[in-house]
Amino acid sequence: MHYAYPPRKSSNPPPFLPRSSRMPRIRRIHLRTVAFIFLVVVGLIWLFSGGSKHATRRTISGKPPVVLVTVFDDKNDDNSVYTKNIKENRMQYAEKHGYGTLIAKTSDYDLNGSPSSWAKVVAMRHAMTKYPDCKYMWYLDQNAFIMNPNLKVEDWVMSARKLETSMFKDKPVVPPDSIIKTFSHLKGEDVEFVLTQDKEGLASGSFVIKNGEWAKFFLDTWFDPLYRSYNFQKAETHALEHIVQWHPTILSKLAIVPQRIINAYSSNDYGEQYKDGDIAVVFSHCSNRGDKSCAKEADRFSQQWRTSFSRA
Repeated sequence: MHYAYPPRKSSNPPPFLPRSSRMPRIRRIHLRTVAFIFLVVVGLIWLFSGGSKHATRRTISGKPPVVLVTVFDDKNDDNSVYTKNIKENRMQYAEKHGYGTLIAKTSDYDLNGSPSSWAKVVAMRHAMTKYPDCKYMWYLDQNAFIMNPNLKVEDWVMSARKLETSMFKDKPVVPPDSIIKTFSHLKGEDVEFVLTQDKEGLASGSFVIKNGEWAKFFLDTWFDPLYRSYNFQKAETHALEHIVQWHPTILSKLAIVPQRIINAYSSNDYGEQYKDGDIAVVFSHCSNRGDKSCAKEADRFSQQWRTSFSRA
């Protein structure tokens, strides 16, 4: 029995019918809706996670231009003539130039058993929080007087032109024979941290930091619990020498300047000695009692700073 062959397909098939344009249009509308919702969600996450605040913090108005930071050891009597003298010195200088001040005590900060000298690092971070729009922060040890009220930090220390002529280039960070040297190509406008050296190494009794994200990074790095656990002989000063030499991100923003620019000493035993006209005098290595007490060292300069301020 034979079955009929199936009909042969035509070699000229009918053209495809055009697809309805409705579905692509609906899909495009859906895609646009999804994309819009996605962008809204991302924007809300950025907003509520503090993204806008972070952007705001990057814009610093420079008011006040400088914050002066000093931390007093709890061993000092708040009512002593010496302590009152130091505080008055800071307040008069700050008032003359419209600067902010942060006068603190070591007991104000929880150092988790670290030496009290570490409080200077926390105090500088505190100053950034209290004065978020300041441009610079000058830390000056309690055992020091500001002597020349006519010199402004933003001009005398931090101006790009001044830094170009004063900062040491290609010089050992920790004298005399450190293999790590200051950058030879650093420009004044790129400096964020100004420091000096004395006969023993880096001198952290007086330094200036430019406010900003780098300052936060630097201070947080300096105060890292790891460095505080090392029990360096000179605590925060030796920790500073370590991180400056082994962290290029920090070294690349550091300018080491002649000591007398911000950190002249009352004698030449440990560094460059103060001369009339210098901005400050530091009573380096003074003691709490005896012939070399900080109070007696301050007596030598007390009348001088008051006279210079009264004439300014």
